[in-house]
Amino acid sequence: MKITQAWLKEQLACPDGYKWACGVLKDKPMEAKKFIKITADHRMDWANWVIVRVMDYDQYVSYAVYAAEQVIDIYEKKYPNDKRPRNAIEAAKKCIGLKGAAARDAAGADARDARDAWAAEVATGAAWAARAAEVAAWAAWAACAVGAARAARAAEVAAWAAGAACAVGAARAAAEKEMKIKILNYGLTLLKD
Repeated sequence: MKITQAWLKEQLACPDGYKWACGVLKDKPMEAKKFIKITADHRMDWANWVIVRVMDYDQYVSYAVYAAEQVIDIYEKKYPNDKRPRNAIEAAKKCIGLKGAAARDAAGADARDARDAWAAEVATGAAWAARAAEVAAWAAWAACAVGAARAARAAEVAAWAAGAACAVGAARAAAEKEMKIKILNYGLTLLKD
């Protein structure tokens, strides 16, 4: 797939991102992988936004699952007896290869449990890292039924959770950046050349 200014407009790229991309593209189409790598050097969140929009369904659900799996251990250490986030990840895996109602049915009760667990964590104000890991798992499931934007959210939240699990300051920022790079690089392996 090639990235063009017209495609970015169709995808409703933010004004700042669109303006920046126009300077990179210079009215010429660019291969998606190349564009994503260049974008990642400038703004990782923009690269994440682009990658899920060039992925097909199975790719972006796989991307979201991978992101959630990177941080689920944070939640499981804090709540070893709560299997709902892990079940949500497994439910999301069942969605790969399915579409529409079949995907939603495959996710089923596990997804609803994860959503409910996430809502409970928000209500009680549990630890940020644990909540973020759970949100990533929920977003992985949501990617099955809702779409690419949820997959992007799973990747962002997972990276944030990795940072939140560190103490503070530079270590936190470095951990978050490292996780963003790891997840994006995995996503690039999913894209067809």
